This record gives sequence, C-alpha cells and structure tokens, in this order.
Amino acid sequence: MRLAHVVGARPNFMKVAPIISALDRASNVEQVLIHTGQHYDPSLSDDFLRDLEIPAPDVNLGVGSGSHAEQTGRIMIALERELDERRPDWVFTVGDVNSTLAASLVASKMGMPVAHVEAGLRSHDRSMPEEINRILTDRLSEALFTTEPSANQNLRNEGIDPSIVHFVGNVMIDTLDRYRARAARLDLPGTLGLEPGTYVLVTLHRPTNVDEPDRFAAILGALGEIASRYQVVFPVHPRTARNVKQFGLEGALGSLKALGAIPYLEFLCLMDQAGLVISDSGGIQEETTVLGIPCITVRLNTERPITITEGTNRLFDGAPEELPGLALEAITEERRPHRPALWDGHAAERIAEVTLNQLGRRVATTTRPGA
Repeated sequence: MRLAHVVGARPNFMKVAPIISALDRASNVEQVLIHTGQHYDPSLSDDFLRDLEIPAPDVNLGVGSGSHAEQTGRIMIALERELDERRPDWVFTVGDVNSTLAASLVASKMGMPVAHVEAGLRSHDRSMPEEINRILTDRLSEALFTTEPSANQNLRNEGIDPSIVHFVGNVMIDTLDRYRARAARLDLPGTLGLEPGTYVLVTLHRPTNVDEPDRFAAILGALGEIASRYQVVFPVHPRTARNVKQFGLEGALGSLKALGAIPYLEFLCLMDQAGLVISDSGGIQEETTVLGIPCITVRLNTERPITITEGTNRLFDGAPEELPGLALEAITEERRPHRPALWDGHAAERIAEVTLNQLGRRVATTTRPGA
C-alpha cells in the first residue's frame, strides 16, 4: 500500500510525525511525504521537521505565501504533477490549512481516496478560512479520523456516512507525550531568566488579531499592562512580526520579552512551565488542556469545544482592555491536567490499525488510479 502524506504548515508536522512513525513499523506500506512549502520560514518548517524526527520530505513544492486563492491554486497545480507521478493508493491530509484543502481537491479529482486526520472539527464560523477548508475536506474524504465526540456529532449532522468515521483520539498529544521530557531538558525558562509557573506565554497570528492596526495595538497594550505584574514571553510569528514593523508597533513590544519564532521543542519547554498561555492558536488549546495550564484563546469561537467543557481553555472575545483582568484571574488557578477520551498518546497507533486493515482491504480490491 502506497500512502502520500501532504503537509505544509507548522501544525501539520506535529500531527503527521506520529502517523509516519506508526506506519513505518508495517512492512507492506510505502510512505511518501510531500511538503507544499506553505510555511517556508526555517523556524516554521525545517526546525520542526528536525525536532520531530520526520524524514526529509520526498519533495518540497515550494509554493510560498500569497492570498488564499493564489496559494491554494499553486499547491494544486504542483501537487497534481507529483500525485500523477507517484500514484498513491491513499492521500493523507491533516488539519485545516490551505494545503489540506488543496490536497483533498486534487486527489479527489484524480480518483485517489483521501483520509483526513482531525476531521469533523467545526467553529460554525465561515468567516474563518480554516472552517471552509475543514468542511470541504471532510466532504471529499473517504476516511475521517476524529479527535473528540463533538467532531463525530458534527459529521453526523452533516449527513456523513458513519462507516467512514473513526474516533481515534488526538495525534497532537502523541507528539506532546513523546517529546515533553526532551523539551524539559532544554530549560529555556532558566536560560531566559523566567521563574516556572509565574510567566505568561503569548502567541498571536490570526488576521482578526494582527491584521487590523488599532486592534493589534490595543492587544499589545493589554499585554504590556499584564507585563507590569508578570513576565510576558512573546515568540513572534514571522507574519505577526511583519505587521509589527508595518504598523510601527515596535515600541509596544518594549515591556514584553519578545522572541523570534522558535522550534517546537523550545516552545513546548516554555509552554509546559508557563503560568498562563494567551493565544489564538487551535492546537495550543489542546496541549494546554493536557498540561493543565490555564489558557485564554483570543477568538470569538473555537472548533475544539472539549478544551472548554473538559479542559483549561476559555474564550476571550471582549475588548482588549478587558484582557488583563481575565489574565490576572486565570494565572492564579491551579494546574488541572486533563486527558479527554483517547488523548492517551496512542492515536497514531489506532490510525495505523484502521489504515492497515480497513483502508488496506480497499486497496487490495481496487486498481490503483491510473494503473
């Protein structure tokens, strides 16, 4: 059985790593890794591949940045050539980025079945590009691997055949469990002069927070107010850094410990010892739930509701000036580690089992596309 994994952005690498590792143990599986180059900054690509011990991609399409349409279109054009040459039996996609949608569109049109890892998550907000990517990818996929019960319910509500839905758990947590001890040995808080459990870790990259100058400036002002009480560490995403410069907001970073974007292990080390995380990321909501760290997600909604109902996450959709009060309240909370069902570090093994058995049976009875 020949599988093609299509990845392109930082979160994809963290999800695909344990899947590749689990399937490597099977003698009858050939795996191909295709990197679209959606994230091309070394801090968001090369460093993650190294840290997560992912084999060098068999090909890097090098599509770079652009509008959603430009980026998705370039990925589709380049990916079609690769899939036509390699003829995989299944195309695996992960997450909800433009590379995910592009892969599912191209593979489906070429008659190649798609497996979507992290299927069924919904924010119910179609102003989010990721929501469009999630919905369309799930519609086009012929195997759907879900992380939480709400995802299964969403797919049922959308009329998806339940026989292709597999509740396997969360591969992000597989990666966290595998590398947590190694990350801790880096002692990055000590290097930065931070006292464990007393600092605030911040990540911001979503357009709703960093693309509008007044809102971005107000959020940075709120972080500055928090920094008058607690140290605030801010690894700045390359896109966010460009906006800081473009909007002339360099001075607003003065009271924060601003870093460049950092590799996965270093970030995990900082997150594991933080007193509070403030973010607009998707996966960080899940990781902080397992680590038991209070998390404030600066968004109107979340596609991962279990991080609120069972975890440590809370949404913040108020005015930025209200953020310091919530942060000062949250950072005093005790750590409450919690693992939702099947967030046990073995999700990739369950994906491999389904792949080798159910997906493998289909391969045995189907002529490879184009053969």
